[in-house]
Amino acid sequence: MKKALVGKKISMTQVYDENGVVVPVTVIELGPNVVLQKKTVEKDGYSALKVGFGSIKEKNCPAPLLKDFKKKSVEPKRVLREIDAFDESLDVGSVIDCSVLDGIEKVNIVSTSKGKGFAGSIKRHGFGGGRATHGSHFHRAPGSIGACAYPGEVWKGQRMPGRKGSDRVTVKNLKVVKVIKDKNLVLVSGAVPGRKDSIVLVCES
Repeated sequence: MKKALVGKKISMTQVYDENGVVVPVTVIELGPNVVLQKKTVEKDGYSALKVGFGSIKEKNCPAPLLKDFKKKSVEPKRVLREIDAFDESLDVGSVIDCSVLDGIEKVNIVSTSKGKGFAGSIKRHGFGGGRATHGSHFHRAPGSIGACAYPGEVWKGQRMPGRKGSDRVTVKNLKVVKVIKDKNLVLVSGAVPGRKDSIVLVCES
């Protein structure tokens, strides 16, 4: 099983590597994650760990969840996610921090991309558009979406204007530049999908 953690995107910055070269990095706050449930193949049909991340006030926590947290003697958590059961010794109440990524060179990161709202076909799909010259009546329109006789309809999946962004995106093989254990921070090279404070799932590549 691959190691995984839930956290949030903090910001982007840059650091110097051992050769003195500037490396653009994304700072991610990873953990601490608290194990809330341990799923097994015998009982649930698959093995996984349900973990919680981020604090929330009791008054803002839904009553059924709050009851479950109190039953397990765990502080209410804002974000609940399932990850691979990568360590058999982990049980309900166990705390996972960013130190589990020590020695791991590359990770995959899953997050929700920034929402762009309603966008035209040029911005959304990269269409070329028409000429910008005087007299042209075709500039940023999508063009033909289906001929008259054949196909005689608009095919499903036709690229057209619509809502752009806010999709689940996975970026693979990002290099782990630095792990700061005392602050639960991990620096990974390059950009990570989503806005500031977006929830991210970091998995071992």
